[in-house]
Amino acid sequence: MQNARPISSPVKGDSGTRAAEAARPFVHVLADSSDKLSGICSILEQQFTVAGERLDAEAKLSQVPFAVVIRAELRDTGNIAAIKRRAGKLAKATKRIFLVEHSSHVCISQAHALGATLVLPGTMNKIKLLAALADPAEQETTSPNGSPQPDNAVEAAATAIASMFTAVTLGGPLDVDGTKEAGRQIADRITEHGLTEWLTTVRRHHEGTYQHCLLVTGVAIDFGLSLGVGRTDLERLYTAAMFHDIGKAQIPLAILDKPGRLDPDERAMIETHPAAGYEFLKDQDKITPEILDAVRHHHEYLDGSGYPDALCGETINDIVRILTISDIFAALIEHRHYKPTMPRIEAYNILCGMNGKLEKALVDTFKQVALSR
Repeated sequence: MQNARPISSPVKGDSGTRAAEAARPFVHVLADSSDKLSGICSILEQQFTVAGERLDAEAKLSQVPFAVVIRAELRDTGNIAAIKRRAGKLAKATKRIFLVEHSSHVCISQAHALGATLVLPGTMNKIKLLAALADPAEQETTSPNGSPQPDNAVEAAATAIASMFTAVTLGGPLDVDGTKEAGRQIADRITEHGLTEWLTTVRRHHEGTYQHCLLVTGVAIDFGLSLGVGRTDLERLYTAAMFHDIGKAQIPLAILDKPGRLDPDERAMIETHPAAGYEFLKDQDKITPEILDAVRHHHEYLDGSGYPDALCGETINDIVRILTISDIFAALIEHRHYKPTMPRIEAYNILCGMNGKLEKALVDTFKQVALSR
């Protein structure tokens, strides 16, 4: 059993080695077995100062790490309880990377609920893990006294999305108020720091459907702000953006995260998510008709070529039109490990080329959001 033991100790008396060791970022590793613990430590010890601790051992984390890497079975309630016992100290780490044993919606949602800033499969390779920990100096958020601080807006939003996906997959209660509050925090963040900072932060810490929902919400908020919408309409917009892909909780991750082109059956399954989200939300308290309409129709186009209801023209309301543009743009610029991130100008040019599908006046107005805000 390993308890907070430092890895790669410097040779005694070698001041150069000690200085190099001290300059390395400190990473704390937690795992539910000795084999998992030693495997992760052996990957990291060449580039980081590492301490390892089994989840069933007494918690001994004393130094605040730059990052925490946790590999554990999150369907085990004992592991979940052990992580929660360490929550206060873990929250101080800039990065909290969970390596989940089963890449299911339930496990990924559980990881985010436990404070994950990034979730990766437990079988992932060395290169991906090191890449996730790369450039710590550029990725830290610090307080005035220099200690790492959690990114509250990002984490509140990621936790809200995790909660909604868990509600769908496990049939639990939906926290509508918590989701709205997370959206409000994003709106405050973007009002203060701008859209670019939000996009950069989200892409740094999240992947897949979680990243997409966070990007769409940020883009939609900034679009709404640029249009001068009122406070009530802005709340409707960010709430719709937070919930817009909730139906994807019923689609296998193998399809959602597939690197290549989807086959016809996979595409047909993806296209079920707006109606599935609508069906889940329609009987929920505090979900307004405007939000339901946006969730169901954010893939509709003015020329009637969208889905699921082939709406066209004036049957598509303003919030849906704004959300659709935001959704397409966010999908184009999101970061995926298997492809380079598309430049924002290129993504905007694609929107401009969707003649007849999107409202031209809105696309024209969106230019400042896409390129300069």
